[in-house]
Amino acid sequence: MVKLAKNALFMCGIVGYIGLNKTINHSNKIIEDAIEKLNKRGPDAKGHFRDEYCEMGHARLSIIDTSKNANQPIYSKDQRYVLVYNGEIYNYLELKKELISKNYNFKSNSDTEVLLYGIIEFGKEFIKKINGFFAFCFYDKKEKYFLLGRDRFGIKPLIYSLNSERLIFSSELKSILSYPIKRDIDRQALSQFFRHTYIPAPRTIVQDCKKLLPGEIMEIQNNKVEISKYYSYYPTKLCDDNYETAQKKIKDLLYKSVEKRLVSDVPLGTFLSGGVDSSIISAIAKEYKSNLQTFSLGFKDQPLFDESKYANEIAKHIGSNHHSFDITSKELYQNLIDFLDYSDEPFADSSALNVYLLSKKTRENVSVSLSGDGADELFSGYNKHQALYFSEEKNWKNSIIKNWGGLSKLLPSSRNSKIGNYGRQLKKLHYGLNLNLSKRYLEWASFMEESEVYNLTNQKINYDYLEPISSNKRSINDFLYYDFNLVLDNDMLRKVDMMSMANSLEVRTPFLDHKLVEYVFSLPESYKIESGNMKKILKDTFKDHVPKNHFNRKKHGFEVPLTKWFKNEMSGFIKNEIFENNILVKQGIIKQHGIDMIKNKWINNAKGNNVYHIWSLIMLNNFVKKYLV
Repeated sequence: MVKLAKNALFMCGIVGYIGLNKTINHSNKIIEDAIEKLNKRGPDAKGHFRDEYCEMGHARLSIIDTSKNANQPIYSKDQRYVLVYNGEIYNYLELKKELISKNYNFKSNSDTEVLLYGIIEFGKEFIKKINGFFAFCFYDKKEKYFLLGRDRFGIKPLIYSLNSERLIFSSELKSILSYPIKRDIDRQALSQFFRHTYIPAPRTIVQDCKKLLPGEIMEIQNNKVEISKYYSYYPTKLCDDNYETAQKKIKDLLYKSVEKRLVSDVPLGTFLSGGVDSSIISAIAKEYKSNLQTFSLGFKDQPLFDESKYANEIAKHIGSNHHSFDITSKELYQNLIDFLDYSDEPFADSSALNVYLLSKKTRENVSVSLSGDGADELFSGYNKHQALYFSEEKNWKNSIIKNWGGLSKLLPSSRNSKIGNYGRQLKKLHYGLNLNLSKRYLEWASFMEESEVYNLTNQKINYDYLEPISSNKRSINDFLYYDFNLVLDNDMLRKVDMMSMANSLEVRTPFLDHKLVEYVFSLPESYKIESGNMKKILKDTFKDHVPKNHFNRKKHGFEVPLTKWFKNEMSGFIKNEIFENNILVKQGIIKQHGIDMIKNKWINNAKGNNVYHIWSLIMLNNFVKKYLV
């Protein structure tokens, strides 16, 4: 059993300015405004430090140790060292014990203080000892040394703007934009956004701003800036564990991970969609918390995407105190303004609105929630993994190419109906089978075709954010690794962080304990998918926790009724601000030719992802209006 200790954990926001070759000469008002932009992340307390070389600010959401002693920035006893930090260190007691043996004295129960003294004692190597997630900035005033870091998998964001005179960093882009920086659009980021509906790290939509990658640190001393990787994992050799041994290890690792993430001095629960991943997390959590609360959304006027029935059944099975929030399209739309108001960098995964509303409803009851994020990327849970599995089966591949290619052109292609969704998937499947493995992955992980992106941006896409897969042979593990570094970091985790923090809700992800991740990545692909059975070992390991029929049903996922909105409530906005008089065209950001092609497809009800292309334009329009005009 893992001892559940009480420490000061922080779901917060951080921001700072570091002068490189000159001292700070701007007023305090800028960092005060930058901290205020992080208010949703940290509504409970705010503070900042400033000297002639640096200023650092912090906005705090109190989860454990809610006293003032845990407020930040935090200082060493002699005031030489300063730290701002956002995150959780689950093994902080073990690390604290080690530091006490080296004569460090602690004034609080804070894991922040453990991070501070750990870096003082061990330097940047201390980060490798941490089990948890974080973004931070450490400052040694005497040596004028700065260390910034981001956790292994990018659960917490860290964005920065760097030039020859200064570094600005923050948890959010809008906070950085409180400072007077150039706001030119990154043209490659723009193209990548349209291709994927999100912007892959390290780029942001602003050319002068970048994202620190997962597992990276940044060091600054003597006006020199160095970024390096402290963590990168991809197994060069698979482990030799047999299937039964692997099941036992996965069960042990996930149980420990869930238990660690149940520490809280405030009410805690779990998201429960009724799918495999959240059901397993909720079932394990219920074994540790008899009064566990679980939360789900129901969409009564969207039966295709309503999974509340399954969530209710799982909740009854495990005996949780379940909250099912029945949402209508009207209520979703009513929350759209707040959703757009909080958003900064363009992000067009429309399911973010559902996560926003789930977080909002959940926050009315608890301050912390566990989620099932990461399991699809670890255990093979996406349709493209199943498609890849079969793609090297010669008879199956030839059948798809010869017999289904024509049908894919005839079927409707959208996410708004069952047959439309099948048509969309079949079209992407058919096209991808004719490509090499790297290009196949990119096609299956994209929303807008390259030609459509070019029509909007007049620029070809640079895929510099992905290394090519070296082999053309099927490799599920390669696809999973791509998903882990592209989709999980830039889409799934960003969506959850952004929307939960918009509602001051902390979300914890047990599947992303690095010990579990490393072990699962070392397993053969046959353990994860076999004969098209996805997440095989995960389902087999936890078959006694969740009824079998819930493991075998097809998942639906979150969707938003965009087509309905665009034809009704938003029709005037679409016509007047997207198709005509578009500020993006006026600013020279995109081409009217590309807009016209999207408009014509929309008017003529053409097949394809056209509704999502319009949504991408809306999200980009929202950013430009708020921050660039």
